Amino acid sequence: MKRLVPTLLFGSLILIVACLLLWLSPTQSSKTSPSSSPPIDPPTRLKLPGVLNHHMVLQRDKHVRVWGWAPPGQPIELHIASQIHNTESDPQGLWSVTLDPMPAGGPYEMIVSTQSEAITITDILMGDVWFCSGQSNMEMTVAPDYNSGILGYEQILKEADQADIRLFKVRNQTSSTSSHDLEASWQPATPDSVAKFSAVAYCFGKQLNRKLDVPIGLIASSWGGTPSEAWTSRTALESLPEARDILDTWDRAARNYQTGEDQSGQRAPADNQRRPANLFNAMVHPLIPYTIRGAIWYQGEQNATRAEQYRSLFPLLIHDWRGRWGQGDFPFYFVQLANYQPAADRPGPSTWAELREAQAMALSLSNTAMAVAIDLGEADDIHPRNKQEVARRLALCALAIEYGQTELAYTGPQYQYMTIESDQIRLHFTPAPGGLTAKDGPLKRFEIAGNDKNFVWADAIIDGNTVIVSSEDVPNPVAVRYAWSDNPEGCNLYNTQGLPASPFRTDNWPGTTTNKTIPVINN
Repeated sequence: MKRLVPTLLFGSLILIVACLLLWLSPTQSSKTSPSSSPPIDPPTRLKLPGVLNHHMVLQRDKHVRVWGWAPPGQPIELHIASQIHNTESDPQGLWSVTLDPMPAGGPYEMIVSTQSEAITITDILMGDVWFCSGQSNMEMTVAPDYNSGILGYEQILKEADQADIRLFKVRNQTSSTSSHDLEASWQPATPDSVAKFSAVAYCFGKQLNRKLDVPIGLIASSWGGTPSEAWTSRTALESLPEARDILDTWDRAARNYQTGEDQSGQRAPADNQRRPANLFNAMVHPLIPYTIRGAIWYQGEQNATRAEQYRSLFPLLIHDWRGRWGQGDFPFYFVQLANYQPAADRPGPSTWAELREAQAMALSLSNTAMAVAIDLGEADDIHPRNKQEVARRLALCALAIEYGQTELAYTGPQYQYMTIESDQIRLHFTPAPGGLTAKDGPLKRFEIAGNDKNFVWADAIIDGNTVIVSSEDVPNPVAVRYAWSDNPEGCNLYNTQGLPASPFRTDNWPGTTTNKTIPVINN
């Protein structure tokens, strides 16, 4: 018997060095203080950022940062509940205070005042705040918009009057430099506000609210068709050698762009929503350091043609956000890409499979979890409609990990290692309560190869907490892949709680996206 441990790369030495450089960068002062300069010249009046407004949810049980701007040297006094805090605006007009932890509850009123004026914020709840971001599958609304609406949206809207769920939707906008504020407002959950809000975010929040019975605040900041590098700071990207080609390509395009009609229908490169850091600057940075419980993320489609590069880009984004928020390794839960495109009728290469593998590699980071959606996609629609189940699986991650409900299963079978046993390969998985199961018939979508790297469909059977894979056409197998295609329709390895196994491979042979590092500007 020969035992082989797969050599999946959970980060590289270069990425570790890059993250150290990111932490040491002097521009990272924002991780312990609000945006360090005011949005304009020193203000002439008292001002609060847009995210601090009526109906907001402040994070319960934590020290909460409250900040704003005022004429330089102005004494600032803040009242909320029984707390009184005093400070003074600095020479640039910036001020901040830190509230003492408060339990879930409300509503409260907050009064911020100078010697000559005051701002009162009403209907504040203390609860859990989640930052929800990504591309179109996070942006997709509950009710029909550019899509046909999510499954069951009519019933969701009938039940949407929930005053203890609050929604904050960031408008799509770009910036080539760090913005310090944005215009948006908190809204209680009603049929009208929910209809236009992120379906995954709302359904995730609804699950938490129902299970925990605490107010939930959801900040939705997402934009369809955008890559992860657009949501990452320029400072972080410059620390990563693998991102050099991305930065150079976009910088060159911005320099060479001629004013006039863009036949591609895209924004000019300098203002493009896919340009590195442009969305971080405009749609993330202004919200730091609003205290949050954690983040959920649904993105990856736009990076699929550069999936190997995503192994570094995705962890970089997580490190970047955590460092800048200054709240330690807050929970970061993400959705693995669903199945899409016509089902493959034979084994072969797949950019989406490689992207899913890159996503799974990010689980090596602390306090992360992944909702597998390989059974929820649609062959002819990149925006699967079953967003309630996506949100339920994300909520299981939060409930089991962040909220300590350890009796909940939150992930399907996870491949660990393989052993070669003569003409078959035995796959070993993490212990699953109740064991492994094949849903709707014999196991499907397993493939096997010998040293020639020619994969063929394989027979697979469950044996305890392992799966035995073989094929008469491969007498000396060395590698197995499972659900390794854009759309592995019919893949059916689950745990007994109904959660699917993530696609995986046992080999580390070069993929179709190896050394693909240059983004396509107009697509």
